[in-house]
Amino acid sequence: MNKIVGKENLSERIVKIEVEAPLIAKSRKPGNFIIAKVGKMGERIPLTIATADKDKGTITLVVQKMGVSSSKLCDLNVGDSITDLVGPLGKPTNIHKVGTVLCCGGGVGVAPLFPIVEAYKKAGNRVITVLAARSKELLILEKEMREHSDELIIMTDDGSYGEKGLITEGMEKVINSEKVDECITIGPAIMMKFCAQLTKKHEIPTMASLNSIMVDGTGMCGACRVTVGGKTKFTCVDGPEFDAHEIDFEEMMSRLGGYKKEEEDKLNSSKN
Repeated sequence: MNKIVGKENLSERIVKIEVEAPLIAKSRKPGNFIIAKVGKMGERIPLTIATADKDKGTITLVVQKMGVSSSKLCDLNVGDSITDLVGPLGKPTNIHKVGTVLCCGGGVGVAPLFPIVEAYKKAGNRVITVLAARSKELLILEKEMREHSDELIIMTDDGSYGEKGLITEGMEKVINSEKVDECITIGPAIMMKFCAQLTKKHEIPTMASLNSIMVDGTGMCGACRVTVGGKTKFTCVDGPEFDAHEIDFEEMMSRLGGYKKEEEDKLNSSKN
């Protein structure tokens, strides 16, 4: 059992949870994720580690209420415990000094992007971060991102904060004004697809994190299989990050909605 020691509502449906996990905090690296389970019969939930505090022995998770299991996790309070917590899992991000790195995050994908931004900056890179959200209320971790970025650009769909427009518009401004050596994008699949199309046009090496498609987290269920460069990969054990220019995003997006109806039915029945 892992005790929750801190909780903050980042938006109406996004919660930041700090939980005791000293061994994970000590060994985690940017890009790693954990598996959480609420209740003995609960569903396994893969979540990227947003931050870790080795001294306190805690890790921070950012969770979006989507279905039954994520809602149960978000409803826990300080003093409650997560039944099971396993990690760190997955291959860490390949952090190195490359020059100028463009880091692009959308929605709740900003959370797993944060430790990567922090690590790239510590490695001596110039880090330009572009964050996107539908509105100001849904933007998360702006303060933390600003502290570790040389430049921060914010795009909102409705223009309620930052600049009005899509994340690719913010990216293109950067690409047209200076040389970008590497890019990483994390967010909704459709967002990552268009980010990858843009950077491919400009021949900028790009990585994308596909953590949103994971289920089991150990490579046993096969639910997270994706096609990368014409080959089948398992996001949880081969990733979660892959060459964005090699990912079959159309296939990934078609499979993301595979259990949408069942999840909605279960969520509705749990409310009745």
